[in-house]
Parts: sequence; structure tokens; C-alpha cells
Amino acid sequence: MVWDAAPFEGADSVGLVFRYTSPDGEEGYPGTVRATVTYTLTDRNELIFDYSATTDRATPVNLTQHSYFNLAGDGKGDILGHVVTLNADRFTPVDSTLIPTGEIRSVAGTPFDFRTPTAIGARIGLDEQQLRYGRGYDHNFVLNKGGTGGDMPLAARVYEPTSGRVMDISTTEPGLQFYSGNFLDGTLRGKKGVSYRRRYGFAMETQHFPDSPNKPAFPSTRLDPGQTYQSATVYAFSATGHHLGLVKRKKH
Repeated sequence: MVWDAAPFEGADSVGLVFRYTSPDGEEGYPGTVRATVTYTLTDRNELIFDYSATTDRATPVNLTQHSYFNLAGDGKGDILGHVVTLNADRFTPVDSTLIPTGEIRSVAGTPFDFRTPTAIGARIGLDEQQLRYGRGYDHNFVLNKGGTGGDMPLAARVYEPTSGRVMDISTTEPGLQFYSGNFLDGTLRGKKGVSYRRRYGFAMETQHFPDSPNKPAFPSTRLDPGQTYQSATVYAFSATGHHLGLVKRKKH
């Protein structure tokens, strides 16, 4: 699968527009889907993802991206000391194959409660079924609809104490897949050829819930002809000397 790419430059941003047409039947999915993803880097240290798609037959559409981050920097070790806050009271448990069971479970009293700032490594080694299945965190969190930001509420914040770097994630999507890099094995390489070993990077994938077409209780991913799928996510980066998640960013 190769996407067409075109760069652009604005007064306060630069970016790339990616386009791809998926023919009817590709990977077993019905309909010819025309998808566009725009990556924008602003002078406010924001990385913005805008997705859109149309189809000529009813089909499921659920687009996301899987960038890895280590806010301490490449080659600085694992991400277990990163402090995560998630705006999510619930998550979707998985079976032994990492497919959601269809249950929506409260995070209260579980290692998945990141409603207050918590280091990734604080509970990742507990002998708990869901952590065993994922070899750590590899789960979809059900984002709370409330919070600041209107249509683009704050979904997550990640803080790295040694560098002071902060990553704020806002999205229109109902879910966020938090992956703690449990299956990284050194074959992926970052800048300057640095090898990403187990838990040397994390991913925060904004999305609809996995396996939604087979789970009636999950929000629908169906796209019909005449409709336009649209989704937006912002990764905003800053640095602070403040402790944990108690960071206030200037609004623009």
C-alpha cells in the first residue's frame, strides 16, 4: 500500500497530505474508499492529524497511526518512568489474542486507572490477567466525553520527569489505544539508527474501539455512501519544570 504525498507550507505551519484509494474488495473490505490524511506541524509545537474518507459501498472505516515516542530521547532507555494521565474511566478488556471481548470495564481498582498521573512502570509488572495478555499495556481506553477543549477534549498527557517534556493529546475520537512497547525487540530503529528494544517507546493511538464491527455495544465504524468519515487528533509538545501532570499550557 503506497500513499500519494504532497507537501504544503502555510504562514505558521508545514505538512504533508497523503491520499490513497482502496479498491473494492482490498483486504476483504467492500467499497472503493478514498482516504486522505493530513499531517501538520505548527509553530506552536503541535503535530496535527486530520483524516477523511468516502466510500461507494457501506464499509467499516477506522483510521489511526502508530508513532512511537520516548520523551527522554532516543537511546535514553525505557519509557517506564514516563508519567501518564488518561481522561478515561473505562477500558475494553481483551482475550488472550488481544481482541476486545466486548465488555466495557471500569478502570477503578485496576492497573488501568490512569485518571491521576501515574508512571507507566508503577503497575505494569503486576500479576494481573489483562497485563499478562498484553505483556503490559496494549489496550483501548474509553475516553470521557467531558473535559476541556469542546469538540477536541484532552484525552491524555504524558510527562517525562528527567527532561521535563510534556505531550498532550486531544482528539475527536472515542477511544485511545495505549501501547507500552511490550513487543519491541530491537529490530525497529529510530534517529541515528538507535534500536528500539522492549518498552523503549510508547504509542497513543486515537481511534474507534478495535473489532467494533463485531461488537454491537461499541460505537459504530460504518461509513455509508454519501457520508464523509472525519477524525482529528493533536499532539501538543511543551517542556516544564513543574512536577508530574500539574502543567498549564497557554491556550492559543
